[in-house]
This record gives sequence, structure tokens and C-alpha cells, in this order.
Amino acid sequence: MVKLTLIARVTDGLPLAEGLDDGRDVQNADFYKQQVKALFKNLSMRQNDASRMSIETGPYVFHYIIEGHVCYLTMCDRSYPKKLAFQYLEDLKNEFERTNGSQIETAARPYAFIKFDTFIQKTKKLYQDTRTQRNISKLNDELYEVHQIMTRNVQEVLGVGEKLDQVSQMSSRLTSESRIYADKAKDLNRQALIRKWAPVAIVLGVVILFFWLRTKIW
Repeated sequence: MVKLTLIARVTDGLPLAEGLDDGRDVQNADFYKQQVKALFKNLSMRQNDASRMSIETGPYVFHYIIEGHVCYLTMCDRSYPKKLAFQYLEDLKNEFERTNGSQIETAARPYAFIKFDTFIQKTKKLYQDTRTQRNISKLNDELYEVHQIMTRNVQEVLGVGEKLDQVSQMSSRLTSESRIYADKAKDLNRQALIRKWAPVAIVLGVVILFFWLRTKIW
């Protein structure tokens, strides 16, 4: 069965719409939604180039398609047919592009198209029962094959993002430390110059003071 449905803009990971009633029968639904957000973040950083992918997570599978800078993602039971999951996403994509396509790039706030939930819920009901004649026909439809769509593990996918985040953090730390070292080097150079020229300056000061006092006295 379809458990979660979320739609986000790929360029920045901004969530655009989701199934409002989704996840009620899913244990740890918030955990899986956090995974989805992490996936969207990875996609916004262009870590996955595949426009269609299935990602296994616990007893579920994330399926997503990317079209027109938008990611359409659903989480289903592992036993749910892959072909139906992607057909479901295709239906969402076609309607979302038709009704909101011109506003996707200019959307500035999260869930700007939350009203799309009405279509999500209506479409999800059509795909819930895999035994209906409609869905059996779709499973037998050879026009939409999913055999070539890659399946990966969520830890493998998110692990890439974690490693890149660590590299980014390390780079920032090294940049910060290099600045600190540069400032310390400047201080050390300044102190070295002071130690080198301070005695000369003191001697000159004494000589000048001596001649000044001598002119005053004489």
C-alpha cells in the first residue's frame, strides 16, 4: 500500500505538497519523513543523477521520479508492485504539472501547493488495492516497464550525503583554522619586529633626549 507521498522542488529541496493524512498507520512515521527530507537535500546537492529510483528503507521502499525540477516521492510496502508505485507517481506528476507548472519555480514558502492533497488522496485510493481490474490492467501494461529502474539501500544513498557533509565541515574547519594561523603569524611577525627594533628605538630616544636636554641646559 501507499504510505507516504511528498513532492519537493529539486533545486533547493523546498517541499511543495504532501499527503496530509499519510503515515497514520506507519510506526515511526516522523523517522521516515526525516529520511525523505534528507533525500531531498541530497537531490538538491545533485548527489543522485538518476531521474527514477527505488530506495529500500526498513519494511518500506521509497520510489521517486524527477521531472521539470520537481521530485515526486512515495513510500510503499515492500510487497507493493513497483510498476503501480511509478504509475501512481506519473499520475501525480501529470496533474501537478498541469495545475501548478507555471508557479513551481516562483514558489517561496514550504507547502505552497498543499491543496494538491485533494488529488493525492483521490489518486491514492485508486492505487491502494492491487487486485482491482484497473490495477491488474496496469500491471499487465507493457508500455510502462520499471525493470531498468535502480534499487538502492537508504543507508547507501544517505551515506553519500553524510560523507559530503563531513568533507564540507572539515573544509570549513580547515579554512577557519588557517585564518587563525595567519592571524597568529602576523602577531608573531609583529612581535619579532618589535623585539628587533625596540632597542634601536630606545637608544635613539635616549640620544635625542640627551641632545634636547643639553640644548636646554646650555
